[in-house]
Amino acid sequence: MALDEAALDVLGLAPLWARRGARTASRAGGEGREGREGEAGMPAAEQSASTPNSVAPAPAVRAEAMPSTELGGPDRLDTPDPRDAPDQEADALLEAFGEVAEHPSRPTPTIDRAGVAALDWEALEARVAGCEQCRLCEKRTRTVFGVGDREADWMLIGEAPGENEDKQGEPFVGQAGKLLDSMLRALALARGENVYIANVVKCRPPGNRNPEPDEVARCEPYLQRQVALVKPKLIVALGRVAAQNLLKTDASISSLRGRVHRYEGVPVVVTYHPAYLLRSLPDKAKAWADLCLADDIYRQALSERAGE
Repeated sequence: MALDEAALDVLGLAPLWARRGARTASRAGGEGREGREGEAGMPAAEQSASTPNSVAPAPAVRAEAMPSTELGGPDRLDTPDPRDAPDQEADALLEAFGEVAEHPSRPTPTIDRAGVAALDWEALEARVAGCEQCRLCEKRTRTVFGVGDREADWMLIGEAPGENEDKQGEPFVGQAGKLLDSMLRALALARGENVYIANVVKCRPPGNRNPEPDEVARCEPYLQRQVALVKPKLIVALGRVAAQNLLKTDASISSLRGRVHRYEGVPVVVTYHPAYLLRSLPDKAKAWADLCLADDIYRQALSERAGE
């Protein structure tokens, strides 16, 4: 497919790319949904270390970009006992910061994985809209289900909704969303056209903190069902937190980039979160190398299907 030179120019990458077959950019850097969790480059030995979810190195990346330029609820308690006042005060303080400890007397909701796995699109979206499986439901404005082509070949998965996403009910809006759209245009893709976008969790964590493991676990059946319904040929994990939760690993993004992993049987390529790239401009070149790798894997999948 033809590359969109205007989009590459927005990314600060046009017309600076190397010949096909050039080596990918060195694996360094980190990310965060709000650009707050950069990490230093990892030693070569650690970068090459395999993870339980990884497979053999992918084919050489088609193109490599040159360094870029700058872009212009809490659980409900029973009737209180006066003797429990100190604990209640502590819970009130925790609630103010969106970090309420679960009350031990309240049973933990069970995760209806089998039920979710049988839902169609409409029923799944309704289930997510009314979900109260974890405490994130207490603070949300709207759930953020996902958006795009429900028969897409490409599926992009981020971490969690931010403030703007929580207000609008759509993933990746604001400046990070604009950068993501430019990244897609550089590959002749577009939001809603052969692309579906979702998040690991569907509700905004208070203060844009990282989602807790139990929150991810309770939301995962929804994501698994979305993947099963879309049937993508490729997943792009946007950022460290998304990649770690999809691949069930605590490996750094440096060691996860540049290789092909799998989630629910679908090839996964890891790259930086657009919000991180807004604050770490040099890493846009590495993100472009990741997108080229993803495009090569996608084209390989198309060729294999054509040869069947």
